[in-house]
Amino acid sequence: MRKLMYAAIFVAISLPGRAQTMHPILPIGAAPPDFALPGVDGKIHKLSDYAQSPVLAIIFTCDHCPIAQMYEQRIEKLYENYGKRGVAVVAIQGNDPNATTIDELDSSDSGDTLEEMKVRVQYKKLHYPYLYDGASQSVTSAYGPQATPHVFIFDKTRHLRYEGRFDNSYRIEKVVTHDAQNAIDALLAGKPVAVTHTSVFGCSTKWKEKEALRAAYEQKLDSTPVSVSIVDAIGLKKLRANAGDSYTLVSFWATWCGSCVAEFADLQDTFRMYSDRGFNLVTVSVNAPDEKASVLKFLERKHATSRNLLFASDDTASLQAAFDPKWQSAVPYTVLLGPNGTVLYKTIGSVDMLELRRKLLAAMPADYIGFNRYWSTPSH
Repeated sequence: MRKLMYAAIFVAISLPGRAQTMHPILPIGAAPPDFALPGVDGKIHKLSDYAQSPVLAIIFTCDHCPIAQMYEQRIEKLYENYGKRGVAVVAIQGNDPNATTIDELDSSDSGDTLEEMKVRVQYKKLHYPYLYDGASQSVTSAYGPQATPHVFIFDKTRHLRYEGRFDNSYRIEKVVTHDAQNAIDALLAGKPVAVTHTSVFGCSTKWKEKEALRAAYEQKLDSTPVSVSIVDAIGLKKLRANAGDSYTLVSFWATWCGSCVAEFADLQDTFRMYSDRGFNLVTVSVNAPDEKASVLKFLERKHATSRNLLFASDDTASLQAAFDPKWQSAVPYTVLLGPNGTVLYKTIGSVDMLELRRKLLAAMPADYIGFNRYWSTPSH
């Protein structure tokens, strides 16, 4: 989280810079570039759809950025309150999902694809138009948002009258200047906008040219050595205790278990998403010890950079009891442990990956309590 927050601060203080030079911000007074983009509602939304609105607010945002997450409900309120006065509020997700490295998702349950956007709006009960431009980024490039969120507000004649931040702070309790709302109020009153531009604060726009960086990052991850170690009853009891302040996901699995194999890649992705935040993944194979070679081969094929263990004996019952006396033998068996062994999530059978990630995000320490609160309830 702290790494991501530093990246967000860099966006706020570095403009103008390379990104702005390559993707310049639409200048004040300009007309809105045209668009026809798919929305989370399954429809194609066009600029012309909003032609009758006295004011048009276009907000570039995304799912994965914690700063953008803090603004979802504020955008929703803007949509609800000003929609009654005819104002059009439209959000656009302009990040290229293939330009985002998996560790940049350390504050999210998923990425920025259209399908993931659909899941997010259902989870957070959002109703404003939310459009996807991550495939071509042609619209995003035409507007030039530098971070998420970045607001563009057009008057009745469709000339840009304000661009910049939504308000002065992602921390709702510290908001004193409502920049976007002030601009809309002025335009509705037929007055000039007093402040036409502000700097933006958030996660940098993930432009397509960053795909090469992601490819290099993944190649490095895939080249990381993979290993598996034997674990006995003492080791399993220690694993269950999870002494200290770490968050550990323990996944019991086997190479012969179809559902275990099916979810293995998602578990590894979860580990890679949150590993920089003190999160650990431990996979424990219940295969027989003499099957170690085949277990290792599977782990290598899956690029399993987690800590990987294998039962030390064929006495699976006693080893299972060492970790959890109530465990009834079936795999997959997955447990999320908080500091000093607190159970945050437990399931026998396939993991609900979104539920697991949300519980983890709600629990792990963050720089701002609002980040945890966001994941504690479906909407707030």
